[in-house]
Amino acid sequence: MSASASASASASASVSPSASKSPSPSGGTGSVTATYKVESDWGAGFVASITVKNNGTTPISSWRVTWTWAGNQQISSGWNAGITSSGRTVTAVNMNYNGTIPPGGSTSFGFQGTYSGTNTAPTPSASGS
Repeated sequence: MSASASASASASASVSPSASKSPSPSGGTGSVTATYKVESDWGAGFVASITVKNNGTTPISSWRVTWTWAGNQQISSGWNAGITSSGRTVTAVNMNYNGTIPPGGSTSFGFQGTYSGTNTAPTPSASGS
């Protein structure tokens, strides 16, 4: 039994440095990504979703996604994010219930929009803290 206790202490010791090493590299906030996906498009309107993923090593407690439309797209309603527009630039921020994302975890939000002409997909940029 003392060998077993010894092995446990040894395993504990090797886990400890690993745990203190994780937060050392510049955190996980620079590792937040956003992926845009058109769920449906009917010619003058569309539904899209954006998945926000924490690729870092530490949890984040809030996130922000921004993008700029290439055309005349406009958002008419959204869910799971606070979405605001200024001209062609859109900003989405987490709600109080989906701001925390663990390392390797993700959350998503969506919206319905309208357009005329082409519905070119934007390239969203994400950040977290």
